[in-house]
Amino acid sequence: MGGDVAPGELGAALGMPTNLVAHHLKVLEDAGLVVRTRSEGDRRRTYVRLRPAALAAITVPALAAAKRVVFVCTQNSARSQLAAAIWSRRSHLPAVSAGTEPADRVHPRALKVARRHGLDAAGWRTAHLDDVVRRDDLLIAVCDNAHEHLPPEQQPRLHWSIPDPAPVDTDAAFEAAYTELADRIDRLAPVLSPEAASTSRSES
Repeated sequence: MGGDVAPGELGAALGMPTNLVAHHLKVLEDAGLVVRTRSEGDRRRTYVRLRPAALAAITVPALAAAKRVVFVCTQNSARSQLAAAIWSRRSHLPAVSAGTEPADRVHPRALKVARRHGLDAAGWRTAHLDDVVRRDDLLIAVCDNAHEHLPPEQQPRLHWSIPDPAPVDTDAAFEAAYTELADRIDRLAPVLSPEAASTSRSES
């Protein structure tokens, strides 16, 4: 992303043999994602660079127009609550959470992991998707069950298949869910609100 690199530098950075690097670069070049140029100094060397226009085309245009993000899971008691709180730390784009079959209360271990990471969980309440969602929202289903029960007309939307920590019911399971949510949010937030996604994960 930052500059042009030689195939050998890529191989060293990734710990990949030369023949494997050459294979993958050929695939990426054929797909139009990278461009290879020959050095004007040592003509035996080549450099590879990303094609920003091709990368931009991969981003679904409708996502960039989202005004609000709604994180959805079945019970709205853990993953979706954590996701909305993490998102609020990463971006100024508003985020809320909801459930397709909301529980009566937020899971105690979700509250615990939220406090551990400095998230404000004082006002967390469960809510039904029908009472929350608006037509121009971007829905992100953070569990398979919720994704499979979302109305097909609700667009745009994304699906993150994140295991439910509740059946395991350990601090480690809830921590793992938090980590995966944070990783995905760190990648998506700058795409939706590049001027606003500022808080790094290290601050949590």
